Amino acid sequence: MFKKVLIANRGEIARRVIRTCKRLNIHTVAIYSEADAESLHVKDADEAYCVGKPPVAQSYLNIDRIIEIALESGVEAVHPGYGLLSENAQFAKLCTEAGLVFIGPSADVIASMGSKLEARKTMKAAGVPIVEGVEAPVKDAEEATEIAERLGYPIMLKASAGGGGIGMQLVENADELAKAFEGNQKRAQSFFGDGTMYMERFIANPHHVEVQIIADHQGNVVPLFERECSIQRRNQKVVEEAPSPFISQETRDKMLEASEKAAKHIGYVNAGTIEYLVDADQNFYFLEMNTRLQVEHPVTEEITRLDLVEEQLKIAAKLPLTFTRESITKQGHAIEVRIYAENPSTFFPSPGTITTLELPAGEGIRNECGVETGSTVTPFYDPMISKLVVWGETRAIACERLTQALKAYKVEGIQTNIPMLLKTVTHEQFLNGYTTTKFVEQYYLPQLAETK
Repeated sequence: MFKKVLIANRGEIARRVIRTCKRLNIHTVAIYSEADAESLHVKDADEAYCVGKPPVAQSYLNIDRIIEIALESGVEAVHPGYGLLSENAQFAKLCTEAGLVFIGPSADVIASMGSKLEARKTMKAAGVPIVEGVEAPVKDAEEATEIAERLGYPIMLKASAGGGGIGMQLVENADELAKAFEGNQKRAQSFFGDGTMYMERFIANPHHVEVQIIADHQGNVVPLFERECSIQRRNQKVVEEAPSPFISQETRDKMLEASEKAAKHIGYVNAGTIEYLVDADQNFYFLEMNTRLQVEHPVTEEITRLDLVEEQLKIAAKLPLTFTRESITKQGHAIEVRIYAENPSTFFPSPGTITTLELPAGEGIRNECGVETGSTVTPFYDPMISKLVVWGETRAIACERLTQALKAYKVEGIQTNIPMLLKTVTHEQFLNGYTTTKFVEQYYLPQLAETK
């Protein structure tokens, strides 16, 4: 096992990785921007080094400086967390070339899944169902119009690179398409340096279900059940749960089998997630693969009793998995909500200083938090400040615990999305276990409008 690891991230995920490292007696090195000098992850780590000025491009995305710190501090490995550089193939490659172990898959695998268009081809070859669409980049709006006529409206226009819903748009008719193509192509180019676009047939009111996989260097691949992640705003998840209350055991078995097959096909190593869209008839289609630890990994940990960060570290150290698909059983039900510093009506970020923070506690309640009373939430980074995770013997118990925990959650000094989360998890549609990716616009926003 490693003696010293650098965490190339910030906030709650940096704290999460540090916590497991400490339990395993691994010395930790944190990095921080000038804006994060007093952050909790800096205080938690054994060592901490400033990586640059507040803007993310000058700090947490500064690959050369991060590797320089890793070498100067004498670490053996680098854990990228999620977001930031976690799916940057160049970062993984440069870490390896510098003699550092990148705690994740190889740079080649990251690159192969980084292009959604290439990932579609790869998964199709692996025998995983994909949504009907194009197999090559769409050159311009004229070609897009021709393809849309063949696929039929509405269609999904998507950027091949990046994530977070950037460069993605539902297009209802030919009049919208030309403008949508140009606008999304420019946005993708601006955010990801890659304006490659593609198109897929639109699936109405889909569920977003993903499978957590873990794989070692010895060729063992174990799918760790699925997570329902359908409740989203701006194409970003806000509520996740495991297992999915929607799919049948038959669908689950097929989805786990497809995910295991896909991971073996690409030679995947470490933790990763294969995401699917699932229609009303439980047909599932490959959406994308995240070649890293997910924000929502705690719900999988809660139902499997595994520490996924520990498993990542062991795999990176070339140790084999100590469990199989048959030996892992799911226990109870877990739900996670993401606490954002944002206006619950507009979803716009709400930076500022937290004057009071009181976290809920009790049986089945877990907090993953990156802030404390007195912390300043800056406008430089993602506004997620913490995650609330609950576990119960049944989904009904988990839902009740979540509601009570959210009511007990106290944050003052900034706005948060807790009011939105409370309305969501007490809604009849959520309690019935039937939520699609249209939940926020179909149920939350209309409910919000009625109260104004």
